Amino acid sequence: MQEGSFIWSHLEKQHRVVEKKMDWLWLIVLLLAAVILFSINLGGLPLQDGEEGTIARVAREIWQAPPGSMRWLYPTLGGEPYHHSPPLIHWLIAGAYAIGGVNEWTTRLPSAILTASSVPLLYCIGREIFRQRWAAIYSSWIYLTMLPVVRYGRLALFDGVVVSFLILMIWFLLRSRRDLRYCLGVGLSFGLICLTQGMMGIYLGAVVLVFLYWDTPRLLTCYYFWMAIFIGCLPVFFWYGFQLLHYGYPFSQIDVNTSLPKMATITKDASEPSWYYLLEICKWTWPWLIFLPQTIRITWENNNLSWAKLLIVWCGVYLLIISLISVKFPWYILPIYPSLALAFGFQLAEMENAPSFSGYPRAWVTSLAILAVVASAGSIYFSWRTLAKAELQIIFATVALTMTLAAILAERGDRQFLKVLIWGSYLSLFLLMRSNYWIWELNTAYPVKPVAAMIAKTNPAVQEIYTSFPYHRPALDFYSDRTIIPVSTGDLEYFWQYHSQPYFLINKSTLKNLQIKSIKVVDQVEDWQLITKDSKHL
Repeated sequence: MQEGSFIWSHLEKQHRVVEKKMDWLWLIVLLLAAVILFSINLGGLPLQDGEEGTIARVAREIWQAPPGSMRWLYPTLGGEPYHHSPPLIHWLIAGAYAIGGVNEWTTRLPSAILTASSVPLLYCIGREIFRQRWAAIYSSWIYLTMLPVVRYGRLALFDGVVVSFLILMIWFLLRSRRDLRYCLGVGLSFGLICLTQGMMGIYLGAVVLVFLYWDTPRLLTCYYFWMAIFIGCLPVFFWYGFQLLHYGYPFSQIDVNTSLPKMATITKDASEPSWYYLLEICKWTWPWLIFLPQTIRITWENNNLSWAKLLIVWCGVYLLIISLISVKFPWYILPIYPSLALAFGFQLAEMENAPSFSGYPRAWVTSLAILAVVASAGSIYFSWRTLAKAELQIIFATVALTMTLAAILAERGDRQFLKVLIWGSYLSLFLLMRSNYWIWELNTAYPVKPVAAMIAKTNPAVQEIYTSFPYHRPALDFYSDRTIIPVSTGDLEYFWQYHSQPYFLINKSTLKNLQIKSIKVVDQVEDWQLITKDSKHL
């Protein structure tokens, strides 16, 4: 071997070692930053109404089930069969209950940790599809500082877990183009998505198939690829099979009606307009949304490259699918944010490394200045409120300072403006998650825990309580360990007349309007009373 060739081989090996060490260093930093942001004050607020309360109650019933009851395989909600989704997230939460007891922290911990792990996984995807490390670094930090990712990822919901498995599946998919052994990881990740949220796996699987058809069609004809998918789906097949054997045909009918979002080619029957998710992106993706026009242009100009094909399909196909679903929720769009972060990260890295740098677009400076003014107005507004709003004042002040500094640096053409924007956004999110306002939906109804504590003191045999509150609150069911059923005023009067011992959760104003007699007030909290019939006066 020639001496020059040997020296080159030695230097190349040293370079690879340094590259791997740098990658591991960034993975550790990103993971630590994500875990801190996703775990701070995780159990400080009550569970959110909706899916979080329902998931927590199902998980608790799995944890409390006696040995040999097979509740883990046939989950229940309030003692009734629960068919809404496969039970992977419920198993994880039940395991957390077995270790740390039943509380908000253990309820949210599995989802928070899995979503936090998606941040370094996104870095791995960036290193796989981009030549520059800084494109992967920027993508990961942008993804970590997106408000919907952090907020919904901290909640005990399916979507943060699904996003983590999706990113893992995409990484395995990209690696499998060079090494077919990674196909098994694709299959297992796909199976985990299906075992978490059922039909969502089909939607995300469609994204993968469209990308392969465009970029690597040879994998679609690869026997090993489809065998890996089959192996990964075996646990899903077994679970659905056991449900069919146990419950019979009604299970398949109930499962379709509850877990499969209805597709609507005509969106006039939809609860939200077809552009609902575009509005969600526009509302919650700031400040990164200011880079969207240039990002769309540079991604489309490179649509002959694999990374652009992946991001176009990932964002476009999934957005189209969920826009056709009649029932829309803001957390359904969570799988799109990783693709947006990758696109933003590439665009910013390319601009920073451009040899002929001529300053940043004027629209960026203007947008950052507008955000600074809006955040300053928010800080001033909350400074006039009560002391309880002081946390919001500080949060808005932090955002205002971040946007102001970023706007000044961008105006000067200083490339440090992006670092300021990232760290300022991270600090602002840290302060928000540390406060009592990161689940702002809790302020739209009465506090659930005091009322639930009142209900929990009633006779354990009383499992159904009727309430005058207009809608169902699963969190109230979870904390009270009862089923609280909302009914109309007329139905309350009917139940009072024809039930021997009904229990009502009712506010004082509604009680005055009811035509009922022989009332016994069991307990009361603020404006809410728990009443039943007084047997002495019957």
